[in-house]
This record gives sequence, structure tokens and C-alpha cells, in this order.
Amino acid sequence: MRNQYYEYRHVVGFEETNVVGNVHHVNYVRWQGRCRELFLLEHAPGVLDELQDDLKMVTVRSECESLAEVAAFDEVSIRMRLDELTQTQIGFTFDFVRVREGVEELIARGRQRVACTRGVNGAGTPAQVPPQLWAALEAYVVVPATYPAVAGTGGRA
Repeated sequence: MRNQYYEYRHVVGFEETNVVGNVHHVNYVRWQGRCRELFLLEHAPGVLDELQDDLKMVTVRSECESLAEVAAFDEVSIRMRLDELTQTQIGFTFDFVRVREGVEELIARGRQRVACTRGVNGAGTPAQVPPQLWAALEAYVVVPATYPAVAGTGGRA
């Protein structure tokens, strides 16, 4: 059983926080997108060429549940896994883990669904997930991760 994920490490900046110093929720969605982009760059660079042509990868659904507060200069590991792969769509899960002095704490969970299309402005016809991307994603199938319980989550674990 695998428990492999693609990881993007990020240090939170002041511009990503609100007036009381907590991360704006929208940044979790931005980090999901950045993680996907870097995955393509590292594991499926040929897909980047197709994106310059007529392939579109349209985010059709995105969600994120915050479990703990995050502040400027916290180091966050965004861990992406493949949740579902169909002929034309990809489902991703994301674990957001604060890494501090060797201790990991799950601070948020997210999901995204991406549809592949070809044509003008992504409004074209459904398209198959490119073979290079399909092959790269197979190594990152979801296996539930376990983290210590997060205090102060209002009963969520």
C-alpha cells in the first residue's frame, strides 16, 4: 500500500494574512493551484506544451476546510494526491500540514476536480487526460494519511 504524495513547501508571507495575522482562506485554493502547476512542471512537462496549444485544464470544483490557524512565516507542506481519474477528469485531494521543529500538524484539507477540454477558452469539447499526465499521476493514488488530532477544531478531527 502506497502513501505517496506530491509535496509543495511554502513559507507564508505577510501579504497572505489578514489584519489579525491569520492566512486568508483564498490562499489555500491558490496553493492548491500552485501545487498542481509545479507537479506538471516536474512530472508531465509535455502537458505544459499542450496547454500552450488547445488543451485546457478547467477547475470545475474546489473546496478547502480549515482546521487550525496559520500565520506569517509558518512553513506549510501542501501534499497532493490523486483521488479519482476518469477519461476526461481528475480529482485531487490536498493535505495542508504545518511543519514546525520536526512536528507535523494537519491544518486544512482540500479537494479539486479538473476537467480536460480542447477548444477556444476551455469551452470546447471534453478531452482525454493526456497520457503523460495519466502515467505521472498513477504514483500518487490516495491512501488516507494520519496526523495527530488538532486541538480547537470544534469537534472536527
